[in-house]
Amino acid sequence: MNGFMKQFLRNKGAVAGLILLSIVVIVAVIAPFIYPQSPWTMVQRPFQPPMELDGFWFGTDVLGRDIGAGLAHGARVSLIVGLVSTLVALLIGLPIGALAGYFGGIWDDILMRFTEFFQTIPSFALAIVIVAILQPSLSGIVLAISIVSWPPVARLVRGEFLSLRSREYVQAAILSGLSPMNIIFRQILPNAISPIIVLASLMVASAILLESALSFLGLGDPNVMSWGYMIGAGRTVLRQAWWICVFPGLAILFTVLALNLIGEGLNDALNPRLARKGR
Repeated sequence: MNGFMKQFLRNKGAVAGLILLSIVVIVAVIAPFIYPQSPWTMVQRPFQPPMELDGFWFGTDVLGRDIGAGLAHGARVSLIVGLVSTLVALLIGLPIGALAGYFGGIWDDILMRFTEFFQTIPSFALAIVIVAILQPSLSGIVLAISIVSWPPVARLVRGEFLSLRSREYVQAAILSGLSPMNIIFRQILPNAISPIIVLASLMVASAILLESALSFLGLGDPNVMSWGYMIGAGRTVLRQAWWICVFPGLAILFTVLALNLIGEGLNDALNPRLARKGR
């Protein structure tokens, strides 16, 4: 663990990403305390520029709602959607990829054809269809993002299992009479976890982008404030009130950038040989 942390902290980009993400997480946690009122509440005149009034550092939107409150509460929505949808996608993709990679043969063909079916449909288009069918809600968005996100997990896990199932310790476990499930989850999966962790960090970033895009199109949960909704609501008055779109856009940019930098740092720390080859 000490070696992992040292390697991770050597990557300045990863450290910067960790700092940025920590700020977003802190803002999301303290949002109800710094902005106790609902972000939907009209608190001032519309189109108040940033820094013009005390307490309204980010200005107000077309209806006089506080942009700062929307940013803080939107951070909670983005992080929850990103983390939960990634967790659900892992719970779907891990078993499918593990079974396909370990057993091979007909099981591999069936499970990979099933995976490829989802990959033939553009992920964003499929997410729109699923959300439209389920009606816009936070749970529907999480389910839609999970469904379009699990195929890469399955393919990655399958590849790792194909390369690891012929190792000596796996053959020894088979000869000792351990059950396939025991070998899969106790022998092979712990040795394949590094690339899965890296992929998961990148999946959270992709999920935040996808949720923002859905909210921008008006398919977000109407009961919660999100960064994508804020950009969509301010796009028609971009020339008149640039801050309505710019601040939530920067929030998305920095959060996704932070997660990608962390993913790169994790990749370097967990796969130091690959990192050295890249240099």
